[in-house]
Amino acid sequence: MQTIRLLKPKQFEMSRIDEPPAPGPGEALVRVHRMGICGSDFSGYLGKMPFFSYPRIPGHELGVEVLAVGPGVTHVRPGDHCSVEPYLNCQKCAACARGRGNCCENLQVMGVHTDGGLRPRLLVPARKLHPGAGLSLEQLALVETLAIGCHAVDRACARPDDFALIVGAGPIGLAVLEFVKIAGLKHAMLDVREDRLRFARERMGAEHTVAGTGSPADEEALRALNGGSLPTLVFDATGHPGAMRRSLDLVGFTGKLVYVGIVPDEIPVPDPLFHRREMTLLATRNALPADFPRIIDWIRQGRIDTNPWISHRVAFDAVIEKFDTLSRPETGVIKAMIDLSAAD
Repeated sequence: MQTIRLLKPKQFEMSRIDEPPAPGPGEALVRVHRMGICGSDFSGYLGKMPFFSYPRIPGHELGVEVLAVGPGVTHVRPGDHCSVEPYLNCQKCAACARGRGNCCENLQVMGVHTDGGLRPRLLVPARKLHPGAGLSLEQLALVETLAIGCHAVDRACARPDDFALIVGAGPIGLAVLEFVKIAGLKHAMLDVREDRLRFARERMGAEHTVAGTGSPADEEALRALNGGSLPTLVFDATGHPGAMRRSLDLVGFTGKLVYVGIVPDEIPVPDPLFHRREMTLLATRNALPADFPRIIDWIRQGRIDTNPWISHRVAFDAVIEKFDTLSRPETGVIKAMIDLSAAD
């Protein structure tokens, strides 16, 4: 069957690989129909993702159909359409024992540490499949992106009186926005690009937006939205070291900063600022298993509207030609979706 490998930054190759074997105990053979292109796929392509290794078959935002299941698999059956939880955890380390397989000490994320779904068929642990009856395959491929935002907001343990700021109005920032809205929090988004902020306001229901870089003038604009105080929750979804440093300046007294984006750089923390405001600094990584069925239910109930999300669609055989263009911010990509239905 065909696959697309990223041999090294900015170099893809179309090649043929062997078909996967029949599923063993606890496994499922799936047909990949849709794959969302994630920020980590773009970062891997550009050589800016610290966890990425090469050569690699990308792809972890997947809408799949179950073709066959191995012994012991009962919660899915052939014909089921599913979202894939792509975090292959060891189930044995201390983090896994604490129910935090999203940051397993031996974690293998599909499409990052191990080969992913940019191929027609693959074997997956059946426990990583989340059935989504009633949802389209494109919606199922969106669930993992949404789960990143869901877990980030859960990590913040928000209070009803929090004022939340989302820095970065790209796909991950928009995923955070979905769950900030579900939590009923007063909120704003900050980004350098007015076109992204317009999309967030007009299509995604963002309450307030501020165009800027986190400058002192932007701080004043945020204070004006919150009775003179800075936000008590800040989610940085930029994946940009400069922005991540500036986000510290935007956290109000006793507030929390959640780093959602990841970079290979060190981020300096000004200790007097950090201590004076008694900040809490949090990392968030991936998502938890329970997030997937919860999001599937919320999409089914209409609490999450997936209609605005997919801005670009590309056929499997056009991926290599179009990927570089899709990676450029000026293209205006919110979420690009790859159709693998014609791949063999």
